[in-house]
Amino acid sequence: MFYADFWLKTNDLRLKKMTDKFIFRFVAAVSIFVFVVVLVLNRHLIPAPAQVPSFVAYLPKLNAALNGTCSILLLTSLYFIKQKNITIHKRVNILAFCLSSLFLVSYILFHYLAPETMYGDINGDHILSDAEKATAGNIRYVYYVILTSHIILAAVVLPLILLSFYRGLQMQVEKHKRLVRWSFPIWLYVTVTGVIVYLMISPYYHF
Repeated sequence: MFYADFWLKTNDLRLKKMTDKFIFRFVAAVSIFVFVVVLVLNRHLIPAPAQVPSFVAYLPKLNAALNGTCSILLLTSLYFIKQKNITIHKRVNILAFCLSSLFLVSYILFHYLAPETMYGDINGDHILSDAEKATAGNIRYVYYVILTSHIILAAVVLPLILLSFYRGLQMQVEKHKRLVRWSFPIWLYVTVTGVIVYLMISPYYHF
């Protein structure tokens, strides 16, 4: 009986390690893939279509709405976990994750189809003249600081979110808590700054 129990526990431990290894590799692969795609699109290494489809004009608003909704959901999730309501906490987080995934698809689609938008480019010629720079003023640097931090932290938080979800769904509470200490505030910052970036750059969209 002792040897049977030992054998079962050993096999369970091996299976758990194999599962964890697979999840870590999967998370790494997804994170690297998304990072490369976003990098390629932001550097415009893939030529965009000659004609911008009409629906593209609505994607920035959709992205801002998704980010804003995710911000509210994340704060709602925090409220419910403090109330020890794990079921609602999970459901809210899953909804936030689904909306963030939808945002990622919309974001990639927009940056593939739409021409580059430059902060301060009033006439939409994709050239920032000295007069346009002067009109934009120093707020242009504030925009780029927020945008840069938003992009970098969005790349950093993706694997943390995926691992946090895995630990949470497996009810590995302590490991989940250790990850969430980092993933939650970064994810919240990314969603909030996503809305701020939209509000700042939206006057310069030309479709």
